[in-house]
Amino acid sequence: MHLPEGLIAIVKQDCPTCVLVDPVLRHIEASGLPLTVYVQDEPDFPSTRQVVDDRSLEASYRLHIETVPTLIKVRDGQEQARVVGWERDEWRALTGLAALGGELPAYRPGCGSLAVQPGIAERLALKYGDFSIHSREVEVPTLSDSTEYCFERGWSDGLPVVPPTAERIYRMLQATTRAPGEVLGAMPPLLTACTVEKVAINAVMAGCKPEYLQAVLAAVEAALDPAFCLHGLLATTWFSGPMIVVNGPARKALGMNWAGNVLGQGNRANATIGRALQLTVRNVGGGKPQETDMSTFGHPGKLGFCFAEDEDTPWTTLAEDRGVSRERSAVTVFSADGPLGCADQKSRTPEALIYSLAGSLRGLNHVDMVNGADAVVVIGPEHGRVFDLAGWSKDDVTRALHAATHIKGVDLGMGTAPGAVAGSDAGLRAKFRPGGLTLVRAGGQAGMFSAIIPGWLVKGELGTDPVTREIRA
Repeated sequence: MHLPEGLIAIVKQDCPTCVLVDPVLRHIEASGLPLTVYVQDEPDFPSTRQVVDDRSLEASYRLHIETVPTLIKVRDGQEQARVVGWERDEWRALTGLAALGGELPAYRPGCGSLAVQPGIAERLALKYGDFSIHSREVEVPTLSDSTEYCFERGWSDGLPVVPPTAERIYRMLQATTRAPGEVLGAMPPLLTACTVEKVAINAVMAGCKPEYLQAVLAAVEAALDPAFCLHGLLATTWFSGPMIVVNGPARKALGMNWAGNVLGQGNRANATIGRALQLTVRNVGGGKPQETDMSTFGHPGKLGFCFAEDEDTPWTTLAEDRGVSRERSAVTVFSADGPLGCADQKSRTPEALIYSLAGSLRGLNHVDMVNGADAVVVIGPEHGRVFDLAGWSKDDVTRALHAATHIKGVDLGMGTAPGAVAGSDAGLRAKFRPGGLTLVRAGGQAGMFSAIIPGWLVKGELGTDPVTREIRA
């Protein structure tokens, strides 16, 4: 933007302070100083001669005006100084007029610039800035309902989505320094290039706040890791879908839930971060039920399955176990079925509680199946206290559960090499592979319950492994 020499004032009539300084602007003009006044709303205001109509707000945007009135001094086309609001001594120093505004109060705060109002700021950035959206723009017919239009286009998971307008996408992308065109990977099953921008679009549709975007990006990157085998997870006829567990300072910063109803509804961050991953898989990769998502039953968590871990316990956190310090934030993705409850309101010793949890675990998927699936065990606070009071660490509990879940089982062909497991007369076998049980702390304070979340029936080299990614600051 070419800046006129001398003084520039940016005002609007709908601002008491701007109205207050109208005579001051006339004084500046009468003194012979070059003055250009940009007005954001009413061209007939103020009463100076050199008034520029800035109802388009282009000048206000390019001058980065956040508050009016703002007075700027320009020399040789470059800004030298500015004063925001009415500050008599500063206006006098900037203009060199010692008697300026003597009849006015010494100070009055300004008003918010129209250029920074929600919605307007994004439109101005899209119109006048160097930002552009690369995804194909779809025009919604004038008389169409935008939410219904998204349903009709197949962009929904069955619930209403937030229409991804250019302004909303821009606002979402301001939450990351990553380039919108950065490719995170090929999203299965169609193996479409999944960019930061496309993830942001689906985060908008899911109802995410911009501050959730970094967690969503980390979850997408984790899901695209070959070790997670997202393509196979989509193609399976089993129940499973992606589940996200969040650790670190981001849990509190995003307002996530790790307490009561932790696996249920009611928390925006939990619900929309998980939903954003699922919508990205659907809308970028084409993972749609009865098309490329071949699950026989599915489960309600495939709308979006995400929760945070309770880190106020003596145990190490999930992220710590996977190499990320408590000072950092991370997401871990699992293949997950719906949760199963384990109720034990009588056990007061770790050994008794292990008996209850192991009994529930032994029957997962099939009572005789070994090496069939991994499982996440979400230890509730009351069960957790039983272990804590006895001094049992997470490793202690994990080892005890593995030992207690040996069964006289057989390999039913799910995830082990042929011949690796003999018939049912071979004695007791491990229900879960080494590392196949993951323990997490979460849940409400009342109720001696824990939750067991089994996963896809294929894992390891032939299927899925949990994957952890740090959330970028």
